[in-house]
Amino acid sequence: MPISSFLRRPSRHLAIAVLVCVPVVPWIVAASAQSSPAAPVIVPRHIYSETAKPAKDIAAALALASSQHKRVILDFGGDWCGDCQVLDIYFHQPPNAALLDQNFILVHVWIGQMDHNISLAKKYGVPIAKGVPALAVLAPDGRVLYSQQTGQFNDMRHMESSSVTEFLEKWKT
Repeated sequence: MPISSFLRRPSRHLAIAVLVCVPVVPWIVAASAQSSPAAPVIVPRHIYSETAKPAKDIAAALALASSQHKRVILDFGGDWCGDCQVLDIYFHQPPNAALLDQNFILVHVWIGQMDHNISLAKKYGVPIAKGVPALAVLAPDGRVLYSQQTGQFNDMRHMESSSVTEFLEKWKT
């Protein structure tokens, strides 16, 4: 077809292009949605208090856990940590929020720039040098039931909420 003929009837060619391309767009969108999970939108929150007394917070959490027949989760991290922010988002999504509320007392422990409360992390067997967020699960009597040894959640931005659900289900009371 000569170019002059094409230019005289652009609306017809546009219509053909739309008819050919539009049915393909939903397929492309669906395929891309299936290939990778959507990352949560991160709006940084203040989660970890720099002025808290984590040893006292943990003692209070253990006392409360004992009276309510729950376990304690220690969450070592910092507000600067994107993966910590995502973990917090996932903690507050269904069904995780209910699992957390019914079975655990959560204590956030600020680690600064990997230079605060290090001895507390060591006490509970949490090697924060492997990455944060880093979690430990305690029985109401203070025994360590679990501590992350290999930074399992330090890539939380690329994980799904269901990984937190599995963790909470495994360690609930």
